[in-house]
Amino acid sequence: MLKHRLISGVLLAVMVVMVANYLPSPACWLLIVGIVALAQYEFYTMMDAAGLPVFRFVGMAAGAAVVSATYWTLGPRPEQLAAGYQWENLVLLLTALAVFLRQFPQKENNRPIETIACTLLGVWYVAFMMNYFTRLAFAWRADDGLMFSVGETGRMMVIYLVAVVKFSDVGAYFSGRFLGRHKLCPRLSPKKTWEGFVGGTLSSLVVSLLFWHFANAQLGHLPLSLLNAVVLGLILPVIGVLGDLFESLLKRRAGMKDSGTLIPGMGGVLDVLDSLLFGAPVLYAYAVLFMKG
Repeated sequence: MLKHRLISGVLLAVMVVMVANYLPSPACWLLIVGIVALAQYEFYTMMDAAGLPVFRFVGMAAGAAVVSATYWTLGPRPEQLAAGYQWENLVLLLTALAVFLRQFPQKENNRPIETIACTLLGVWYVAFMMNYFTRLAFAWRADDGLMFSVGETGRMMVIYLVAVVKFSDVGAYFSGRFLGRHKLCPRLSPKKTWEGFVGGTLSSLVVSLLFWHFANAQLGHLPLSLLNAVVLGLILPVIGVLGDLFESLLKRRAGMKDSGTLIPGMGGVLDVLDSLLFGAPVLYAYAVLFMKG
């Protein structure tokens, strides 16, 4: 299991770097749509296993529309950030209307509120949160000024997020395995311990400080001061744990150990994304508010 986990982790890390540096825009869009579709499929499968009826394909179509609206607005022109929000809001509104219309003719479904809520949750939790990866990549204009070009700032933001959050998982795994004694939240995740949480947080802090040192206190054109490196190194792992626990809540309700089996040693796509989906909006908001370039 550990061998598979390490191999999968290395391959995913290589894929992130390749995507951030070399993938052309149409392929990147298709990759994002594909990842969101797989993650939503796993989410709706968990809802079905929990006995909560959902409109799976309506939700997945809406998820593709949500990420596409943001990608094709921000990609060509990063300065259209406000327009990107408007298109996203419009698609989310139309999604809600589509789910309502899909529910109206249902005569045998005696749980309409759960159906509507869980279908929309799949769109918000996966697609809406995934949009913040697009914002991290494209919200700052690339140096070459080309359409759909991820500049140094966007590239560094994505790599920084994945490194800080995922090294928290690595640190938590090993410190929890060898030192773990006190359960963090046994009702949701019996294997998580406070020792693992502390070890994971310290791992993230070290990685953040390494970025600060070796990137000369810059993430592209955004200043990464020592204070920002420390704050983000402490905040992002905590947010990541919350994302992990939220998915654990869903899996526990569904009676499932993993969200899927696609990635050896790690489970499903959602098992890999859970902490990142919560971390991306936090990093983006922090950068906009406190990291003025």
